[in-house]
Amino acid sequence: MGDTQTGTTPRGRQREADRNDARLMRAAREVFAERGWDAPVSEIARRAGIGMGSLYRRYPSKELLAQRMRIVAMDQLVTQVRTALAEEPDPWAAFARFLGDALSVQDPGGPLLPLIGGRLPATDDVAAAAGRLRTALDDLVAPAHRAGVLRTDVTSADIPLLLEHLTARIPLPGERATALHLRYLDVVLAGLRTPAATPAAAAPTALPGPAPHWDELRDLWNAPGG
Repeated sequence: MGDTQTGTTPRGRQREADRNDARLMRAAREVFAERGWDAPVSEIARRAGIGMGSLYRRYPSKELLAQRMRIVAMDQLVTQVRTALAEEPDPWAAFARFLGDALSVQDPGGPLLPLIGGRLPATDDVAAAAGRLRTALDDLVAPAHRAGVLRTDVTSADIPLLLEHLTARIPLPGERATALHLRYLDVVLAGLRTPAATPAAAAPTALPGPAPHWDELRDLWNAPGG
């Protein structure tokens, strides 16, 4: 039964809350990218077209808003991994599909790590989202390794940082920026494939330095001691 005072059903209110949340996430990315972490929350609300009261009811502080941004970003990647694995039976096709999907859904402010990395503690919810992402990326990389199509010195922990590099903010209209990101993805994919996947290619030289590990990624993202 609907709300007799507002005429709005609970489901309708939830849909509106979800739309407001999506606008806030997008506006926060834009504002943080343009003005840095010290940007006022009022500017985020204004850009999202949402009143300050509504924003503070949902996120009482800038830190809580940024934590939600982190969780949403990680869960979006998890969904993209699971979709690629479900729809692409070939391990290399699934791997390339995921990276292409991740780059095609562009956020206006670019990657989050330069904006909020190292500022926030690792809450239980953030740690759980990071765990879901690690599991999904392990599930993406493992079959590509088993099939011999992904070079063995590339690990699941390489993927988040690879996406950070590939989604660098470019001051161009969204479609053009995405096209360029996908162009460079093709260059990167050529370097990630093994000789078994491209028989005419010479054996790749070893990548310099050790691969990142998940503890290192945690330290990049989270405040010291968090």
